[in-house]
Amino acid sequence: MHIHILGICGTFMGGIALIARAAGHRVTGCDANVYPPMSTQLAAEGIDLVEDFGADQVALNADLWVIGNAVSRGNPLLEAILARGLPYVSGPQWLAENILQKKWVLAVAGTHGKTTTAAMLAWILEDAGLQPGFLIGGVPQNFKKSANFSESSFFVVEADEYDTAFCDKRSKFVHYHPRTAILNNLEFDHADIFVDLAAIETQFHHFVRTIPGNGLVVTNAAEAALESVLTRGCWTPVERFNEMSGWHATGDDASGRLVIWQGAREMGAISWLLSGEHNRNNALAALLAARHAGVPLAHGLAALTRFESVRRRLEVRGTVNGVTVYDDFAHHPTAIATTLAGLRGKVGASRILAVLEPRSNTMKLGAMKDALPGSLAAADGVFCYSANLGWDAAAALAPIGGKAVVTDDLTDLVARIVTAAAPGDHVLVMSNGGFGGIHGKLLAALAAR
Repeated sequence: MHIHILGICGTFMGGIALIARAAGHRVTGCDANVYPPMSTQLAAEGIDLVEDFGADQVALNADLWVIGNAVSRGNPLLEAILARGLPYVSGPQWLAENILQKKWVLAVAGTHGKTTTAAMLAWILEDAGLQPGFLIGGVPQNFKKSANFSESSFFVVEADEYDTAFCDKRSKFVHYHPRTAILNNLEFDHADIFVDLAAIETQFHHFVRTIPGNGLVVTNAAEAALESVLTRGCWTPVERFNEMSGWHATGDDASGRLVIWQGAREMGAISWLLSGEHNRNNALAALLAARHAGVPLAHGLAALTRFESVRRRLEVRGTVNGVTVYDDFAHHPTAIATTLAGLRGKVGASRILAVLEPRSNTMKLGAMKDALPGSLAAADGVFCYSANLGWDAAAALAPIGGKAVVTDDLTDLVARIVTAAAPGDHVLVMSNGGFGGIHGKLLAALAAR
């Protein structure tokens, strides 16, 4: 079957493309914004890309058109597909109907940490010899790809609460019907489609309703919004983590130590590469989910000693003249704060220069702008790229005073960062997009000064 994917360079739809290709289909696709790592993944798999969404692509005569949720009515190719009555489907529905049926699906949901936790879980299952399929919204370093098609009974999926497609406004994760589900955390996000936290809680409730009675819900006990979801109805056994009387994790970022506890009883300890309380909680959730699939806790912990994290999660892009540049996907104030805390735990008193692109739909709308100053408190300097914002970033960051630099010119931003950076500094770049290739520009400018 020839499948043509609209919005193929998004992390989810790109993963669909890789799985469909591995399953034996001919796959092509189109998108307007093409940047690594997804573009390079697709090229490596020999998947042909068409730039933009021209209506002339209907001449490809695909057997099925898979529509990404970034594609809206008015898109020329979508309008041509609808006008001609061509067969189309959303990405989540295609995945559910063609890949996930009869699989033991392990789904990772939550506002933050889905990608890292799903990557951990897939790696633990892989290390245990279970050879899982997976679809993750990033590139796990252990696998070097974001998606995998497998004949295994197990499939790990990052379960996103964002809407499914132009024709299906339910959250993506209601399609997946997991047997094991992780609920990592829950707070307000996606202000472009949800009016408030209660609306998101309703979608999580719908997700919980799809989990069978012989499954397992692994949930963060410290999250009041998740407890609110579960009180609305849960027909599945629940295992809680992040509570001192039950499962919880401790550790030390400087030494790279992770310790798992059940109440006062130490259940295991390792040295690993990740940092931050958020990652310790991610690890514990993944360990408990893997245990439900038959992987003993000790084996899961051993696997995590070999876990190499995910691209764009505190990924070191290079060190030049003593200045280290990182790439991170953080774009929500909570994620910004936890990422900074994790890096601070690793680098101690060394200076951290935070570089922020408020690029997500929620951030562009300004829904979280008042929380930004507090989220950046751990940084020694803040550099904000303010292009294409509908709100005044300088005014929003005024509470942190002279520590903040705001500009809508990328070249100027790079110059200011390079001027400020000194040997021993750590430059943490945070964005959920390509950020104009700023990482390479910073490294080149640091080398040239």
